[in-house]
Amino acid sequence: MSNSRDGQPVGRARLLYVEDEPDIAEIAVEVLSDDFVVDHAADGEAGLRMVLARRYDVIVVDRRLPGMSGIELIRAIRTARLATPVLMLTALGAVDDRVSGLDAGADDYLVKPFDFAELRARLRALIRGRGVGDRREIGDWLFTPVAQALYSPAGERIPLTSAETELLELLTSSPEHVFSREEILDSVFPGGAAATVDAYVHYVRRKSTPEIIDTVRARGYRTGTPR
Repeated sequence: MSNSRDGQPVGRARLLYVEDEPDIAEIAVEVLSDDFVVDHAADGEAGLRMVLARRYDVIVVDRRLPGMSGIELIRAIRTARLATPVLMLTALGAVDDRVSGLDAGADDYLVKPFDFAELRARLRALIRGRGVGDRREIGDWLFTPVAQALYSPAGERIPLTSAETELLELLTSSPEHVFSREEILDSVFPGGAAATVDAYVHYVRRKSTPEIIDTVRARGYRTGTPR
């Protein structure tokens, strides 16, 4: 099933809503269509086919879906190296459940029952958080600052800390430039020591591959060209 409001004004963000409960889906599509062009998928497999077939600005996924679960769907989206923001809806409010959703690649979550005003606000915030640089290639690797993650050539998602993300954001903002330790300190670790820069370069390399950041002797660091 797919509900598409293509008659909406040009420039309106496109949203995919994956929900198996028809009554909930009908209401949600109607409400969200005030802000978005909305497509609906009734299960995870259909949702994945739609995500792979067209570009979406944001995706809403119910955690409990028949067949492919919401967690499995999000993992499949990230394995496909798609950085589209994803909000997970869940009736499970325990910390472990929320953490597992975020670890799978969700950017935000909302516990049922929820207020549609809050859902719409969170979706707008996720879209605002995207930018031109939300997908940056480093050799055969993919860096997604918004999702705070690296994706290996095989599609493995590697979570990054905020500091690691900021470091890679700086280096990928100008791939040909060699950033001195002083420049990195000023931008990412104000008030820190040179050893802090070296430590975080090591952390990123250890999580991914040593070639992802090049050391330029006596000058500093720049984006590498890993394979």
